[in-house]
Amino acid sequence: MTPQALLLDFDGTLVDTEWVIYQAWLDTYQRVGQDLPLELYTRCIGSGFHTWCPKTNLENLSGQAFDWETMDAARQEVIMKGLENEGLIDGVLEFLEAGKKAEMTMAVVSSSSHSWVDAWLDKLAIRHYFTEVICRGDAPRIKPAPDLFLKAVEKLRLSPSDCLVIEDSANGLLAATEAGTRTWIIPNRVTAGLDFSSAEQVFGNFPELHQRLYA
Repeated sequence: MTPQALLLDFDGTLVDTEWVIYQAWLDTYQRVGQDLPLELYTRCIGSGFHTWCPKTNLENLSGQAFDWETMDAARQEVIMKGLENEGLIDGVLEFLEAGKKAEMTMAVVSSSSHSWVDAWLDKLAIRHYFTEVICRGDAPRIKPAPDLFLKAVEKLRLSPSDCLVIEDSANGLLAATEAGTRTWIIPNRVTAGLDFSSAEQVFGNFPELHQRLYA
């Protein structure tokens, strides 16, 4: 059944921001002689540090306290430099163009802040594809709670069953499932090892998903 609206995650779904951020956190850990396995770090992917906090974990592992304000600022500089030339994930622009041509309603639903997501949408000149942009602060809780998806559904004046969520994370899948939407997953190099067996469909890339939806 063709959905009436697509609710797309941002980080790791439209733009590959998550790998650079993970690498920056891994460097933080390694500087104090600790490791940050990907399978541990992914607990916070698609959500926030209330789900799992790399800062608390590093303090527990090392037995040290850190000047997080200074370290966060330095790490953010590294992240922004690493993402300086980052563009849309392969196939995303063609997918958005197909959605526009099909008069598909599309919205971004992200646990990240508006300042982060909106800046990227403007930088990549894709804001006009989306009817709504729902981010942290637009609903009481972020993913894995369903609140952001439910807010998007409310804004679009649809029912959850009318909407198809496109996600890359386990926390996003949990949130969409609880919200009552269908969910298709495109894992990336950070989330590829996660369990997405409860998703309706799992695809290797956007062209595969594109073909399935608009065939």
